[in-house]
Amino acid sequence: MSIKLSTLYSLLHDNELFEIKNNKFIKEIETKISEDITISDIKDYDCDLKLIFISSGGSEGLFLNNYKYLKPPIYILTSGENNSLAASLEILTYLNNENVKSEIIHGDIDYVAQRIKALEQIEYVKRKMKDLNFGVIGKPSDWLIASIPNYLNVKEKFGINLIDIDIDELVNNYNRSDLYNNLSDKLYNTNYDKKFDRIEINKAENVNKALMKIVDKYKLNGLTIRCFDLLSKINTTGCLGIAQLNDLGICSSCEGDIMGLITMMIASLITKKATFLANPSRIDPIKNEIVFAHCTVPFSMLDDYEFCTHFESKIGLAIRGKMKEEDVTIFRIASDLKRYFVSEGKIINNLREDGLCRTQIKIKFEENVSELLTKPCGNHHVIFYGHYAKAIKDLMDGIL
Repeated sequence: MSIKLSTLYSLLHDNELFEIKNNKFIKEIETKISEDITISDIKDYDCDLKLIFISSGGSEGLFLNNYKYLKPPIYILTSGENNSLAASLEILTYLNNENVKSEIIHGDIDYVAQRIKALEQIEYVKRKMKDLNFGVIGKPSDWLIASIPNYLNVKEKFGINLIDIDIDELVNNYNRSDLYNNLSDKLYNTNYDKKFDRIEINKAENVNKALMKIVDKYKLNGLTIRCFDLLSKINTTGCLGIAQLNDLGICSSCEGDIMGLITMMIASLITKKATFLANPSRIDPIKNEIVFAHCTVPFSMLDDYEFCTHFESKIGLAIRGKMKEEDVTIFRIASDLKRYFVSEGKIINNLREDGLCRTQIKIKFEENVSELLTKPCGNHHVIFYGHYAKAIKDLMDGIL
């Protein structure tokens, strides 16, 4: 990630002491964030975060003269020296009057550094999402009646291109083994060392290879599959393929859940790790706990695993994984692109119940789980290790 800074100040303050103080302020920030800040032309936005450093009073007119070069959101940095905060407040008021998203970054050095790091991550994620291509293979499943967003709104809010792909293209790829010959074996974990029907493992691996052909053809950064159609069309599942693609950094969701996929991508960009899309299967409002289950958990999130059949159909291959009993974040964006749910929590148990999908975990929540019983944002929720609720809230509040 990268930060660039452009400075505006009144010529009345153009002296050696003024410059020394400004340089000291910037150096203190660099030390706190453990990162260099590059001084650049005000037109230069080739970075993850652009800061406008208002370093003195009397800068308002100069700001207005350069306003046409600025791109929102406009982040105004000020130390408070030389009436710089007063000038920054005047500038921010002007921007608010113009309905331009903007913010003053000001406070003690710890707060300033913390806020810059948070904003850098937000802008990095927004920048990385621009012009991503997501494949929607076979349309969302019929039961996802509240999880289908407007494609144009997704493009406007997130910069993501949604590409509809007929599921028969995936089926045709699956049935043409000659297409697999030029795919690198390094992409696939073929040494599972697990006792399971080798024929079913091969079939599941071939689904992954068929998916990779589609990824290559459409230059996809992520995909979602109407995976239950595979049960009747090729008599196997996409569970292994989805798990493997997520471990490769190609975010993938099942059942054609577009909003689940977008949520996964945002979480992956923030954490730089794979995530697990799962069903809330049982909610306990008294204990503030939820049991989640699904069959597509990435291997990188597991302490151990075994293969078994797909839960609903009892055919093909699914993954029963043992997840780490650690702190997690749970996240879901609603299809209206106006709401989201996020909470931190902890995995307190791995379950092996007969009536649920194969990987099953119980999570103790920090936020009130009753919210999911009154104002849910959808079915599937995205689970990932670590404390990221604050980062998610900062990002989503800046987008939605």
